Amino acid sequence: MNPSAAPTERFSDRVADYVRYRPGYPPALLDWLHRDIGVAAGATVADIGAGTGISTRLFLDAGHRVVAVEPNAAMRQAAERWLAAGHPQLSFAAGTAEATTLADASVGLVSAAQAFHWFDADAVRPEWRRILQPGGIALVYWNSRLLDVSPFLAAYERLLQDYGTDYSTVAERYQDDATMRAWFGAGLRGRVQLPNVQHLDFDGLRGRLLSSSYAPQPGHPRHAPMLAALRALFDAHAVDGRVAFEYRTRAFAGTLD
Repeated sequence: MNPSAAPTERFSDRVADYVRYRPGYPPALLDWLHRDIGVAAGATVADIGAGTGISTRLFLDAGHRVVAVEPNAAMRQAAERWLAAGHPQLSFAAGTAEATTLADASVGLVSAAQAFHWFDADAVRPEWRRILQPGGIALVYWNSRLLDVSPFLAAYERLLQDYGTDYSTVAERYQDDATMRAWFGAGLRGRVQLPNVQHLDFDGLRGRLLSSSYAPQPGHPRHAPMLAALRALFDAHAVDGRVAFEYRTRAFAGTLD
């Protein structure tokens, strides 16, 4: 993939790996949202940047009606194949975070997961405020990979720095806690951090790496050396044929008054 590709197209050539190997989100996130933030169990959710449906599935499983907003056709179609048949309360929109195509005051919750760092943070505020019902909540959350809590994760971080096409640029886009507090301002209702982990065999680790937009694909001169380094990394750190890929799920929720 060309590192200069538009954010909405960065994952078009790695949808299969994204579907199979990206982590989900802990169910405790929904418990916090309902119990502590006060989002109604029946609220309609606009899942912005829904991608292949990983975040969408979280809300469907909790009983919400969901509109999955995703501009990338390949990712949206993957979500439809995975989720649409068994979830009549799910619909799709080919909108962007800044222009969702949804009606005024049509949802009780606007949710943005891993894709938020690609959005224009200033432009989304009036658009999300427009589609939220009075008193509606915006939720922003990520799986943040822990960089140095184990020798494996520290070595994986070095591998990304050595072989990633634009890894440092992408990593710097993620908003820190101070930025998110400022973005919500007085409307911030709460924040939480939750543990999350994937236990991956080598195929899973390889797919997880190749699902990342900065991982060089076949044909790139760094691709084969990167996979050889990944194999050596896995062999050095695997326990019973698996490695622990650890995250903290960081979430912020509030109004956009």
